[in-house]
Amino acid sequence: MTGIPQETIRQLKRYVALLSLVATAAFLTVPDFSGQAASEHGKASATPKPVATATVRPVVTPTPKPSPTATPRPSPTATPRPSPTATPTPTPVPVGNSLVVLGYNDLGMHCMNQDFSELVILPPYNTLHAQVIDRSGEEPRVVSSGVTVQYSIPGNTRSSTKTNFWLFASYLFGVNLPNDIGLTGNGLSGTMQPTGNRDWAVTGIPITPMTDSGVENPYQLANIKVLRSGQQLAQTQAVVPVSWEISCNICHNTPGVGPAIDILRKHDLRHNTQLEMHRPVLCASCHADNALGAPGQTGVSNLSQAMHSSHANRMSQANLGNSCYACHPGQRTQCLRDVHFTKGMDCNSCHTSMAAVGNPNRRPWVDEPRCADCHNKAGHEYEQPNTLYRNSSGHGNVQCAACHGSPHAITPTVQPADNVQAIQWQGYPGTINKCTVCHKQQPGESFPHRRDT
Repeated sequence: MTGIPQETIRQLKRYVALLSLVATAAFLTVPDFSGQAASEHGKASATPKPVATATVRPVVTPTPKPSPTATPRPSPTATPRPSPTATPTPTPVPVGNSLVVLGYNDLGMHCMNQDFSELVILPPYNTLHAQVIDRSGEEPRVVSSGVTVQYSIPGNTRSSTKTNFWLFASYLFGVNLPNDIGLTGNGLSGTMQPTGNRDWAVTGIPITPMTDSGVENPYQLANIKVLRSGQQLAQTQAVVPVSWEISCNICHNTPGVGPAIDILRKHDLRHNTQLEMHRPVLCASCHADNALGAPGQTGVSNLSQAMHSSHANRMSQANLGNSCYACHPGQRTQCLRDVHFTKGMDCNSCHTSMAAVGNPNRRPWVDEPRCADCHNKAGHEYEQPNTLYRNSSGHGNVQCAACHGSPHAITPTVQPADNVQAIQWQGYPGTINKCTVCHKQQPGESFPHRRDT
């Protein structure tokens, strides 16, 4: 037998050593979705659509990912109090400040999917508002021009490494987005724009609950700064709530398949569709969804009706103290955290029941609970007619949420981050009710809790 040359042996040893290093690196490296999106976005297969009863998107085959470990089914327990995040430090108010800025989120919680390769309900999309008030004159004045309002999220400067949304955005939503830019063209920092409703806003912030340091925090604080001619005049902090805790796996846990495949297979079986063959599937491509402005298909129930009515009579198998937290975030997040929660109320105290939310006559995101449904203090007025709390104003064009907090986060809340702004401006949590926050001097008359006309 002819001996193998020594040079060949040395080359083989170097090759084996190289393979060993590559295998070790592959094992230790955390997946980086931004690299995946950059390298595969142009290579994703656009397979022609076969005939199906539902409007579907072409299959996109992503780089295989390890199957997530199924979460154990929880035992039935009472809904626990949310675990508060670490107490943040409020920003000091400059002495002699002439401007006040109050920030608030529109919903109190924004949900999103973490994985977009199979089944999608909601994209990363957060909205932040701010109201600027000039307190230098005899009476406060709402400022809608002449300043620049900037936002940023300390500790969260990128999202494309935390979710594969950007790999699938063009197939699901029909837009090609640069990494870390959301559906409205905004990023994780930038400039807020006047809304025409006496406040400032930025929509579509593509924030995830994962910070740059790898900590999951649904209640991160945004910095909001007001500048004029480059000089900072006011600053505040407001929560940009976001969670991807959508726990379909509590019930959809068929052995051998993930929750998304389980859902699609059951949908195909029940409704004679072919969704599993056409992943990724955006639910709103067939089911109308006001949250996305999606019109849906004629004759197909809207997404809220389909989801809530379908699950209303099945939730006993989830064994949860609050069955809403099987889908809405969630057992860890617990988005209802405000003064109503502290007083012992739960989701059904305002929303009645899952079946009621799924009523086909209800208009999702339009027919919502109103403050006056329960509150009736003499001399007080609440939302304007046909206007939701989150869009209402009073007391001279001040947004209700600017002083009271966002829906599901009416202050004081059990999450310290929600209380930072009130503590900054008036020294204590809760409704901002200290008159001299906005007034240069204490008014002589009592506070009129009246809505704007």
